[in-house]
Amino acid sequence: MGETLIKVEGLSKKFCRSLKKSMWYGMQDISSELIGRRRGVDGLLRPDEFWAVNDISFELKRGECLGLIGHNGAGKSTLLKIINGLIKPDKGQVTIRGRIGALIELGAGFNPILTGRENIYVNASVLGFTKHEIDEKFDSIVEFSEIAEFLDTPVQNYSSGMKVRLGFSIAAQMEPDVLLIDEVLAVGDAGFRVKCMNRIHELLKSSALIFVSHSMPTIARICTIAIVMQKGQNICSSSEVSEAIDTYHSEFNTGERKVVGNGGAEIKQISINSEPKDSQPIIPFGSGLQLRLTLNIHSKYQTVGIRLAVWNQDQHPVADVVDENYRSFILENVAGSVSILAEIPTLYLAAGKYAIAVVVFDPVTINVICRMENAVSFIMGQHISTACDSYIAARWSKIAPSEKFNG
Repeated sequence: MGETLIKVEGLSKKFCRSLKKSMWYGMQDISSELIGRRRGVDGLLRPDEFWAVNDISFELKRGECLGLIGHNGAGKSTLLKIINGLIKPDKGQVTIRGRIGALIELGAGFNPILTGRENIYVNASVLGFTKHEIDEKFDSIVEFSEIAEFLDTPVQNYSSGMKVRLGFSIAAQMEPDVLLIDEVLAVGDAGFRVKCMNRIHELLKSSALIFVSHSMPTIARICTIAIVMQKGQNICSSSEVSEAIDTYHSEFNTGERKVVGNGGAEIKQISINSEPKDSQPIIPFGSGLQLRLTLNIHSKYQTVGIRLAVWNQDQHPVADVVDENYRSFILENVAGSVSILAEIPTLYLAAGKYAIAVVVFDPVTINVICRMENAVSFIMGQHISTACDSYIAARWSKIAPSEKFNG
């Protein structure tokens, strides 16, 4: 492994929730520094203060990629800004060897009234490159960004995707020793993201990269180390990226259960693989699961339909659970309590946490009788594939009420 390019030691940064108090504390701290003392850095929080980053340490060598993951507000972006020198830490220090490039905020580092051409020279100069070096790389930057026809247009007229194209092209083509990327690639189109990922793989041969993303497949693909942050702290650091991703998923909350409908049916019990309703079983990639539920159906409904919808952790629907003929499961001549088993033989979803919504409807009018959001959840195990079907076939059957289960 190559030389150490980034060394972070005990890095901490606190912020204040109150603007007035923040300004007052800032004046106190500046005054204290002028007389050779530091206030507010002894580990004690003053009223309304909180640690945005708390005692973070790591080393990153040439050829390594660190994935910073965590939920919104975990402190990832603040940590990147400290490393990039945009924010002064309250405690700790950062040591960086070589040139550093950063894509931390959309449009950061660009002068909006300057053209794309002018911003290439300004931005690359900030990274520490000479005019001669920029001239040599200029054509490569323009070619990679694919915005040649807008090169002499002011950046303030660029779309968010065009700004990302130009910013990444400058940072990547100038080949910095250290590259920081904070989720900005998420706004680019799919083709450009693939192009960026390929370029990142090339850069890793001679650079160190810190990558912030909420896309776990991307983290698993390019990162060699991962840190999970929560409330400013490092709750998991591992060279086994899958371990860190599992920790991230375990912290994800699929949301509270929400039940809507006309009262014609009630979901009494529900479980996955006979486990308690509040558990989150881990399903290995390609394995199956069994979902059991008990319904109490009003006597006015002689026939009802049942559908299950699978939602990912970003609250996007990823699949419908249907029968083997790609239809909803229909229950006929039902009234009162009924127990149902849905068996999914194989499940091919990207690694992550998923929630299942249960929908009971009138198959004649298609009106929803009862719908329960976030009825149960499960975690899909790691796998190199990220394939996902829009429909999941299950074997449905009515089971005897005596086949009890925890719910």
